[in-house]
Amino acid sequence: MNMNNSRFASKLRNYSRPRNPLTGKPIVSSGRANGSTGQRGISSINPNQLVKRAIWEEETVYVPSSSFEQMALHVQLKKALRQKGYLNPTEIQEKTIANAIEGRDIVGVAKTGTGKTAAYLIPVIHKLLYSERPFQTLIVVPTRELAIQVEGEFNSLAKGLGYAAACFVGGKSISGDSRKMRTLNHLIVGTPGRLIDLMNRGIVRVNRFSVLVLDEFDRLLDMGFVKDVNTIVAAMENRKQTLLFSATLDKTQRKMMDELLNHPVEVNVNAVDISGDHIDQDIIRIGTTDDKFAVLLDMLRQEEFIKVLVFADTKRLVERMGIRLQRSGIRAEMIHGDKSQHLREKALNSFRKGDAQVLVATDVAARGLDISDVTHVINYQLPKDYESYVHRIGRTGRAGKGGKAYTFIN
Repeated sequence: MNMNNSRFASKLRNYSRPRNPLTGKPIVSSGRANGSTGQRGISSINPNQLVKRAIWEEETVYVPSSSFEQMALHVQLKKALRQKGYLNPTEIQEKTIANAIEGRDIVGVAKTGTGKTAAYLIPVIHKLLYSERPFQTLIVVPTRELAIQVEGEFNSLAKGLGYAAACFVGGKSISGDSRKMRTLNHLIVGTPGRLIDLMNRGIVRVNRFSVLVLDEFDRLLDMGFVKDVNTIVAAMENRKQTLLFSATLDKTQRKMMDELLNHPVEVNVNAVDISGDHIDQDIIRIGTTDDKFAVLLDMLRQEEFIKVLVFADTKRLVERMGIRLQRSGIRAEMIHGDKSQHLREKALNSFRKGDAQVLVATDVAARGLDISDVTHVINYQLPKDYESYVHRIGRTGRAGKGGKAYTFIN
């Protein structure tokens, strides 16, 4: 179906009427309660929360008190920062770097894209340059993709300085990981499950590490990871400094944080917009007589849908949808937990570069990833809760740019 943008938007504004906004067909009630995903049970989200026009507020540009060149950083590190084009620190960087260099524990909360990774890597590299005895840093992250990003950022900042990093994630060979540990690694980054596996095999000995970083700590201290994180922390007998960074702060995790930290410096700047008010949001009502996939296909064929992230709940559905989109002539890639690391990296790189118009993903792509210029997020299924929804739609509307999010409702 070929519709111009104004006609498409006009049809979407009729979301509350009992017709599909794209096909115009009458919607027959599915018999499910509002909020049903139609796939995996009832979501706690009220669909009325998902209809918003973007509210644009003038963004305050942070003006740092000093440039990186003026900060008390090692001269070789300043050179590396210049080569990367890093001239001035972001707010989270300026307010945490000096404290981290002093050895203070840190809680840093700032939205994605504000330089949190460099905020903890810069102090680590600075202290390595001044340290007479090399120390080791362990960085724990929730996803393979974030682990690879962190390793890449460290290698870029430390290029030519003689420091080595190793990345340990699922999907790689144990023998390969074992080979990485035969030389000194000043920094190790990995996912909890893989690190525990390597610890149990005696390949990684975390008692040798003195600095611990939990990136996306709110997720790592959640039920899915907290047991593994506690195991890792308990084995770090020589831990002298702990740095926690994330886009959100879950107050229910305060007790666990207090147990990890020693008189921390807490910095909370530009925390994630939990309202998503800066993103245009709407719902697409799907009736039992409508072809849900056909509605998605019609949307993706509109000119404005340039770089689209489509979320589904299950690995199987993500794979099936991606294949169907490819067969329908859509340049699509898929990412989920059952994909090999090589294929996940290939899919992400294709989407980042614009070779793929669409990335179909599970919640593995909902946070932490550096993907710019996403024009639209489509929730093919309603997320389980509002926090998951906000993290999903937060992949668009970044860096002061506009973004749109649509959620299919049965």
